[in-house]
Amino acid sequence: RSDALQKFRNKLLQHKELAARVKAQRENNKVLEKQHEKSEDDLKALQSVGQIVGEVLRQLTEDKFIVKASSGPRHVVGCRRQVEKSKLTTGTRVALDMTTFTIMRVLPREVDPLVYNMSTEDPGDVKYGEVGGLSEQIRELR
Repeated sequence: RSDALQKFRNKLLQHKELAARVKAQRENNKVLEKQHEKSEDDLKALQSVGQIVGEVLRQLTEDKFIVKASSGPRHVVGCRRQVEKSKLTTGTRVALDMTTFTIMRVLPREVDPLVYNMSTEDPGDVKYGEVGGLSEQIRELR
């Protein structure tokens, strides 16, 4: 009886080890599937006819957006199902399909975030004359 009990415990330990290995493999599989999906998306983007860079101006409905294309005009466009609509806020850069003007993907910001924050910085009520520093050079030129 104790021999059978020991065999049962050993089998139970083997089962727990195998279950842990299966769980780890499933987690690894999820990561690999995400990488594969991203690679497939990148490949589809390369194979597509062409894309235009645009900027989201406003969301009209759940599926429709007003986008300003890099070529100038504004369009009311839809977007692919795979695109997260929560990321499509005002000012977001997007890639538009050249033929259908469908939003294909969200693009990263064109400028560095630090530069972007500096461009919106308010200088206050500083006048040109208050900056100073060149009075001596101006006198020399005269």
